Amino acid sequence: MTIRDIFKESWLSISGNKIRSMLTVLGIIIGVMAVVIMVAVGETVQREITDQFSSLGTNTIMIRAGAAQSAGVRTGNRQTLTIQDAEYIGRLPDVMAITPVQNGAAQAIYGNKNWATSMVGVYPDYATVQNLEMEHGTFFDMAAVRNASTYAVIGPETAEELGLPSNPVGEVIRVQNTPFVIVGMTRAKGDSAMGSQDDMIIIPVTTLKKRVQGSRFPNSVNMIALKLFAESDNTMAIEQITALLRQRHRLKDDVVDDFQIMDMKQVMETMTTVTGYMKLLLIAIAAVSLLVGAIGIMNMMLVSVAERTREIGIRKAIGARERMIIIQFLSESVLISFIGSMIGLVIGVGLSQGVGRFILGYNVPFSIWPVILSVSVAVIVGLSSGVMPAMKAAKLNPIDSLRYE
Repeated sequence: MTIRDIFKESWLSISGNKIRSMLTVLGIIIGVMAVVIMVAVGETVQREITDQFSSLGTNTIMIRAGAAQSAGVRTGNRQTLTIQDAEYIGRLPDVMAITPVQNGAAQAIYGNKNWATSMVGVYPDYATVQNLEMEHGTFFDMAAVRNASTYAVIGPETAEELGLPSNPVGEVIRVQNTPFVIVGMTRAKGDSAMGSQDDMIIIPVTTLKKRVQGSRFPNSVNMIALKLFAESDNTMAIEQITALLRQRHRLKDDVVDDFQIMDMKQVMETMTTVTGYMKLLLIAIAAVSLLVGAIGIMNMMLVSVAERTREIGIRKAIGARERMIIIQFLSESVLISFIGSMIGLVIGVGLSQGVGRFILGYNVPFSIWPVILSVSVAVIVGLSSGVMPAMKAAKLNPIDSLRYE
């Protein structure tokens, strides 16, 4: 028999038991579809997390005030960093841009509208560190920082919520009875590792500390953000920053750091590893349904052997070898698995792309792995499920098979 004859015979056998074959194929469809969807979910989550961290760049470093833990007590809220710390760090040779960062809440008012948003006090280098681009206007300069000027750069979402014009440059908003002149609006960027950049009011750090918050410690800040040159060594730069801050804070050798340094490169590598494990876990869970489908194929083939015992006896009586009997039943098993795998692949890709793009609004990446996986499943599941029934059929005694009723 040729390969064409084998698969033609297999198709006739499968189509002769439509309901049973359809239910068996359905098990493989659900299994492959689940795996394809889980792969898409895992890759989407991994990409979204990676994009949020990589939007800052792998050469970005965040320094937060307060030790991570001291004598079993968390001290992360202590204001241990100062504006002067940022300026000293900025003199290191590997630092391209640096800014002190002071965060705060803001109730912005424009006309008869008000909006609760976040306000951040920074240096002009904040735009470089955060990779911000301007849609309208410009960022304020160091003169505004020195003079504690009431200039503000606003995010597009904040501008929309306040009902500002499409180009809000020159408009005046009020925050805690302090008027701010908008000098620029950032281009829409979305969320990043430091929160949403689209719903934010950015002002000089001196203005935030003195005019808005009225802090008793005008030089203290809760974070310093910096960007290294592309060719810089992050590890060496962190060692230099740590040594400098410990010296400035007069910390003895047996005293823990009163600051926390977060290297975005290490964070991104860690998140990539974590999401990779999560993706494998999702695939493993979905693979259980594939196992159930494989058991369904094996069960169907065993029933088929029992039903076709007399047919097998006739085949062997007229000269069919055991090898041909095995090939016949294996081809039926592979064909069922292949049909289910291809249908499951199409449905899985369609659902993941359709739901992700048009309902959830995510750009779901299309990977070649589901295609390779589906073809592999079709062959492996089909062969493994059909081996035992095929061997059983091949070992039947032709005389006993002819007597079978």
